[in-house]
Amino acid sequence: MSFFRTKILLCGFAAISIGMLSAASANPPELIERGALRVCADGNNLPFSNQAGEGFENKIAELMAEDLDLPLTYVWAPQVMGFVRNTLELRICDVIIGIVAGYGLVQNTNSYYRSTYSVVLPADSTFEPNSLKDDGFRGLRVGVVHDTPAMMPLRRSGANIELYRAHTDTRTVHPVRDAIKDVAAGETDAAVIWGPIAGYFAARQDPPLKVYSIAPAEAGDARLDYRITMGIRRNEPQWKDWINDFISRYQNEINDILHEYEVPLLDERGNFIQASSDDGKG
Repeated sequence: MSFFRTKILLCGFAAISIGMLSAASANPPELIERGALRVCADGNNLPFSNQAGEGFENKIAELMAEDLDLPLTYVWAPQVMGFVRNTLELRICDVIIGIVAGYGLVQNTNSYYRSTYSVVLPADSTFEPNSLKDDGFRGLRVGVVHDTPAMMPLRRSGANIELYRAHTDTRTVHPVRDAIKDVAAGETDAAVIWGPIAGYFAARQDPPLKVYSIAPAEAGDARLDYRITMGIRRNEPQWKDWINDFISRYQNEINDILHEYEVPLLDERGNFIQASSDDGKG
């Protein structure tokens, strides 16, 4: 064998070895033995989570930890740009309890609930919308989070849009909650907000505000309903299988938790799931 051919082969083996080492470094082996359920979460983001454990994602995490027979620990970070990179990708925690299906920075589990946007109105309002195309929106001052799917249909309906910021550090400001408070204070006539947030904060105003959730069949050309999953790292098939099995086994209990927090739930056909201990999968 010539010197040059030997050198080429050695270089090839070296390149393969380096490539294998790089791949191993980029994709370390899946964590099988766990000393705790380590959850990545926002510490000030009700109704989802907070450091006092008062959110519905906290309650679902507690259910998971109990089933795993492990202590529950959290890594707290504001859920803004860089959240996944600074938590899950650093391997300092192992699951995000709530993340929209199809989110590209994580591996999604099966969805454990499906919800939709809701219209929040004053307690004494006689308006009963079931669609964002309703003529009753014409001329109303309607609070909407910037770049959410409710904006365009409301503009076409003749509403006057009041915009609230989308991505904020919840340790200092909470514009979505403010949008609902503004309805209670009479600063706006209505708000169209993601249903889990709308139901929770509307119920906590004095008096409670009215909430009308929009069914997919009434959404027109706007996508208002979304499936929510848990987010984990890629290349963790056993962890994904365990979480999917947990969701399947505990779907009724999860639905009960979500209903306690006024989350509007949709079934596979897009119909609303009523609060009941016998709830099926949403």
